[in-house]
Amino acid sequence: MTRGLSIWLDALRVWATIVVVFSHVAYPRFTRGDYIFIRELNLGSDSVIVFFVISGMVIAYAAGRDAKLSTYAFNRLTRLLSVLVPALFLTFAFDQIGQRIGPEAYSSFYSPLPLGELLVRGLSMTNEWGAFDRVRLGTNGPLWSLSYEAGYYVLFAAAFFLSGIRRVAILILLTLLVGPRILLLMPAWLMGVWLWNWVSSGGPARLSASKARVFAWGGPLLYVYCLWTGVPDALASLTAQYFLPMDYRFALAFSDEFIWNALLGTMTAFHIMGMARLLQGYEGNHPRIRWWAGASFSIYVTHYPALHLIDAIFPAETLARDGLLVVGSILVGLVFAQFFERHIGMIRRKVLTLHDGLRSDLKKA
Repeated sequence: MTRGLSIWLDALRVWATIVVVFSHVAYPRFTRGDYIFIRELNLGSDSVIVFFVISGMVIAYAAGRDAKLSTYAFNRLTRLLSVLVPALFLTFAFDQIGQRIGPEAYSSFYSPLPLGELLVRGLSMTNEWGAFDRVRLGTNGPLWSLSYEAGYYVLFAAAFFLSGIRRVAILILLTLLVGPRILLLMPAWLMGVWLWNWVSSGGPARLSASKARVFAWGGPLLYVYCLWTGVPDALASLTAQYFLPMDYRFALAFSDEFIWNALLGTMTAFHIMGMARLLQGYEGNHPRIRWWAGASFSIYVTHYPALHLIDAIFPAETLARDGLLVVGSILVGLVFAQFFERHIGMIRRKVLTLHDGLRSDLKKA
């Protein structure tokens, strides 16, 4: 992966994370509906699809680098759990404190789970899988996407590292476990996998500069045009008619816009293809982008419980509080990242040292 493409993917991750925060701040229960246009455009959910495309690309790259299933599993689990474990404890703590200060802030979009159940459901990352009951993890609704990510990680691992009848059997079992809702959004993630294969096989060099500019600009412009002309709403209407008399939103949950999400994944993929060609020889550093990208996961998994806590502490709805909701929730994520996300290398080394020590003790025993 070239430096230019890597920096651009980091920039997209940061942009998508901040859009998700603004999207959640725009809920009327936080900001009176003054910024409801962000909710109506559904920018937060669209940003998650951008995450999925980038994720598929990065995981395909990582699988080739890791070479072995055990290495892949170790790297994926440590990456997720090093942030998710403390995020779940923070969610529980913030929810408990916030309920005591301002219980009215927790009257909706909150599932009061005992700490044990919160940890089991959260750490298994199966709270949206079809084989289990759906549940919100306290106030931390955005963690739904980690269930999808975890499903894609294990499905991809089975397809990439296994072979023969074992691969077929495990893929069938995993497909039954994750369920159709998870699979409906997988096309966008697989576009990221395809993107990495295209990049690693020299695709950017084969793309002309003029075509690359069309791709790089055409993806975002087509997205804006689709929003302007109401394409997502039209596709949602078609989906609703197909599922009648059932409520399609209830049936599909976070996958209720799966057709639009596939189109959005395609637009994102075309944009990244164009940028991969245009940034082929770019050698800039941009440490600020890297720094923000190094906290994007933390901001994503902590901002929603932080929003509820701020809402509980400062119930008076003012413009100053609107700013506090944005800045405060992002600041929580930045501080959180300093303790956890930015130390993934050290965490992995400690886990490996502990593992080697246990193996040595077992051999001696």
